[in-house]
Amino acid sequence: MPFSDDVRARLDADGAQIIGKYPGPRSALLPLLHLVQSEEGYVSADGIEYCAGKLGLTETEVTGVVSFYTMYKRRPVGKYHVGVCTNTVCAVMGGSQILAELREHLGVGDDEATQDGQVSLEHLECNAACEYAPVMMVNWEFFDNMTPASARQLADDLRTGNTVTPTRGPGRLVTWREASRILAGFNDDLATEGPAAGPADLVGLKIAKEHGWAAPEPGPASDQAREPR
Repeated sequence: MPFSDDVRARLDADGAQIIGKYPGPRSALLPLLHLVQSEEGYVSADGIEYCAGKLGLTETEVTGVVSFYTMYKRRPVGKYHVGVCTNTVCAVMGGSQILAELREHLGVGDDEATQDGQVSLEHLECNAACEYAPVMMVNWEFFDNMTPASARQLADDLRTGNTVTPTRGPGRLVTWREASRILAGFNDDLATEGPAAGPADLVGLKIAKEHGWAAPEPGPASDQAREPR
């Protein structure tokens, strides 16, 4: 259904802030789509029409972007959207098994939500955290070194409202709509909470400190600007 007057007024105010950051309005499309998604939980036909009208684009152009990027959903997903990495390292370490068992455990497929609307599931290609494989994400926060058992427990905790804490990042797990608003560019002031890096990320730094190693000082500007032979 079309946006209510209250929702449209809120979108107009926040959208003006987003669009004002860019020299050309159409450059604001990606964050504006996240903003629309933060209101609806997904990008509906009305959301596409809204973004097109605000940025002087056709609905076909906006739809092409929405259908290209998997972070935009065309139908409602859960309050907590769970992604399981199935790329090479995670798959070898058990990611594919985790995904298969979660599908059976929750009774849902890709981008489908449980009947209570709490959890939806998605297979992901790579979370750029191979050192913690198998890796899962919930609303784009990391859950490292998962197993089928811990994955099922995580899903159950999300459904029952138990406290869930990401392995790295903020100690509070935001909802799907809240995460979309953050991606639209509205800071929740949680970015500096919790550990930003885990033990595997810091191994190189630990070894360097043990050996007294330090990065070389940058050379003169002339050395850096040399043309290749």
